[in-house]
Amino acid sequence: MTENTATGMPDWEKRFRAPRVALPEWAEDAPHRSLFVSNATGTYELYAWDRATGTQRQATERPNGTTDGTLSPDGEWIWWFSDTDGDEFGTWVRQPFAGGPDEPATPGLEPSYPAGLAIGRDGTAVVGRSTDEEGSTVHVVRPGGAEPVEIYRHRESAGVGDLSRDGTLIAIEHTEHGDAMHSSLRVVTLDGTTVAELDDSRGGTLELGLEVLGFAPVAGDTRLLVGHQRRGRWEPMVWDTATGSEQELLLDLPGDVSAEWYPDGSALLVEHSFEARSELWRYDLAAQELTRVETPPGTVSGATARPDGTVEYQWSSAAEPSAIRSTAGGVVLDAPGFRPPRSVPVEDVWVEGPGGRIHALAQRPVGHGEGPFPTVFEVHGGPTWHDCDAFAAAPAAWLDHGFAVVRVNYRGSTGYGREWTDALKHRVGLIELEDITAVREWAVASGLADPSRLVLSGGSWGGYLTLLGLGMQPEAWAVGLAAVPVADYVTAYHDEMEALKALDRTLFGGTPEEVPERFAASSPLTYVDAVQAPVHIAAGVNDPRCPIRQIDNYVDRLAARGAVHEVYRYDAGHGSLVVEERIKQVRMEIDFALKHLPR
Repeated sequence: MTENTATGMPDWEKRFRAPRVALPEWAEDAPHRSLFVSNATGTYELYAWDRATGTQRQATERPNGTTDGTLSPDGEWIWWFSDTDGDEFGTWVRQPFAGGPDEPATPGLEPSYPAGLAIGRDGTAVVGRSTDEEGSTVHVVRPGGAEPVEIYRHRESAGVGDLSRDGTLIAIEHTEHGDAMHSSLRVVTLDGTTVAELDDSRGGTLELGLEVLGFAPVAGDTRLLVGHQRRGRWEPMVWDTATGSEQELLLDLPGDVSAEWYPDGSALLVEHSFEARSELWRYDLAAQELTRVETPPGTVSGATARPDGTVEYQWSSAAEPSAIRSTAGGVVLDAPGFRPPRSVPVEDVWVEGPGGRIHALAQRPVGHGEGPFPTVFEVHGGPTWHDCDAFAAAPAAWLDHGFAVVRVNYRGSTGYGREWTDALKHRVGLIELEDITAVREWAVASGLADPSRLVLSGGSWGGYLTLLGLGMQPEAWAVGLAAVPVADYVTAYHDEMEALKALDRTLFGGTPEEVPERFAASSPLTYVDAVQAPVHIAAGVNDPRCPIRQIDNYVDRLAARGAVHEVYRYDAGHGSLVVEERIKQVRMEIDFALKHLPR
């Protein structure tokens, strides 16, 4: 679509329809070959890009889109995960980088949920899998048609973290201790023999997690870059899996810190997230020096160090659309067609809450007076996620229609320290609503929000909190908009994918049969008969995360008493990768809110 064909289209639709690209991944041994995701056709798909020739081609084409893919180290193969209509259950397939038919990449492995993938230089693949029946497994798949070999199995959640440069060591993240929020690490050989272990949780007795950030990119190097939480936040350290030595990196940066290797292994590219914004640094391991990598204020949603020492990164702010930039200068990769219109900057809001200071991001509509405004509280999913100063088409759509938008980084959100993220255990949903309530009271008292025209909205965990809030605070909200929500927590637990069952057991302290009172207290279904606000629910019929049966149970209860509601079911999973489908859903939500809000 060109700029001319977008003429006359509302700005909010342009922001969704504008072609966009994600940060390209590059092949480790063929850095001129890249793979990226784009919505250029109207559906998010994978694209191959040969930087040497400048040629690009669409590698996947499926009705519901494809985003999960990677390149083999030599750049000869594109691997992508093939599920059915967004159900996240399937197998890995591959195709030649230059084009050609897809073929099974892991013959002999039955369909599963993906749990990590690492590809070696000799073509060996280490495949993490999860099924309801088997739990978590890791298989080694050798080239040449040999039968896959299972090297790991456990009922609790686990996955493949990385494969060493020489293909001899595998790093596995696991939660065998039963705490699905705090992983431990095990390094094994290709036959499954354990060579090193790291467990900051001490068998599940401490709420301290670890994550794999990657093996050193040097043949024979046994160092593994690891994320840890020993000082109350995420920080990187270098763990030598052969000697057991640990090099903690004492970086004087507030907030969470992650990192990845520079290609020669001499330095780390550090991503620092703090108070809903992020920045980049280079850390020289020998000199122990930290140098700023200049990026504009806003959010870096991805970054990678190239072999020539330059850094490519994806950047945006709430006002400025996303761009793929390089420290060498200029735009690395631009989508064809028109740029999306700008939007409104965010204002930082700090509100005292029952668990400490709450950070929220507020946006005011332009050209609609001084307020108070009808206000959408857009609740993020996760819950281990956070809203940030980044470009997003959905909030911008509400702003264009005269709404203020408030986004709350409630307890459970990342980026504010381990205690903030872990705080919601055993009072699931209830703690988040306390924080949303505190920010809502600020929004009304400050004159930003019209108390009679408050919309509670969100998707996934945000959809869950929306339904919970409508039932527990029926007088507070005028309209509710819930996309792919948890609505009946007990049924959701029994129907969801196994990895989420493990997370729920950690959050609640047991199963619905073991702690029924906690599930009842946190389930929107418990409070459905108190809901007063008109509610709109969108649900994917193939969703393995928030399955359709539990949503139907909730809707049946609304219908039984004639509550005002609308339900939209669509043939996809946990959200849609089709642009027109996303626009359709946002239009339905805006129309529903305008229809039911008082004038």
